[in-house]
Amino acid sequence: MATPVLFIHGLWLHASSWNPWIERFRAAGYDPQAPGWPGDGDTVEDSRRDPDAIGDHGIDDVVAHFAAVIDTLPSTPILVGHSFGGLIAQKLLGQDKALAAVAIDAAQIKGVLPVPLSALRATLPVFRNPANKHRSVSLTAEQFRFAFGNQVSEEESDELHARWTIPAPGKPLFEAASANFDPHSPAEVDTANENRGPLLLIASGKDHTVPESVTRATLKQYRHSAAVTDITTFPDRGHSLVIDSGWSEVADVCLTWLKDHAL
Repeated sequence: MATPVLFIHGLWLHASSWNPWIERFRAAGYDPQAPGWPGDGDTVEDSRRDPDAIGDHGIDDVVAHFAAVIDTLPSTPILVGHSFGGLIAQKLLGQDKALAAVAIDAAQIKGVLPVPLSALRATLPVFRNPANKHRSVSLTAEQFRFAFGNQVSEEESDELHARWTIPAPGKPLFEAASANFDPHSPAEVDTANENRGPLLLIASGKDHTVPESVTRATLKQYRHSAAVTDITTFPDRGHSLVIDSGWSEVADVCLTWLKDHAL
């Protein structure tokens, strides 16, 4: 039986943006799928038409949503998450809901202290209005270029924005921002779990939204666990690395890592 793989998107991208990855992983012998977040429409257009359905879903909602999906699978899956999807994947791995996880440019978990200026600028469209905690927020093409497409051409960035972006709930960003002041933060991950499966953290050296320093600080949070935690960096890539023209290089690194761990 083929091992299930769940792809978990982050803020502002629709689940269908994983379609090329699904094809690549299926060809490699896995059984992949990419469920949306709670409130997401079936398509990009559906999601844009009903932004209110997307708003006010927090980290715990998304974790519970994917845990319910996992419970329907014939066997324990591998998780691949990008951005906030990478945080969700780490939480589920820490809860022993996954065989292994790959967290690509993952949003900061509780305990990670660096908040670089570029990350603050990338998330300003949400934080400029406290009411956005309970709303969904869309990115303009210019905002997307800074947050995602800074390492591709303006033309490619605009095409990716037009093709894949959807409104995103503001709540997860507010929860992550206050994580280190909240003793019960939903952004907390069981980084000390000794029995969890392997974890690969992937960083992008030119990422404005989740700079490499955040990923390396995340790695340090796992120092008290003997479970496998690996890291690899794409020095010249930005936050769009899972959807832009270089996506296949990232996918192949993930597949090689899974093979190396006999997964």
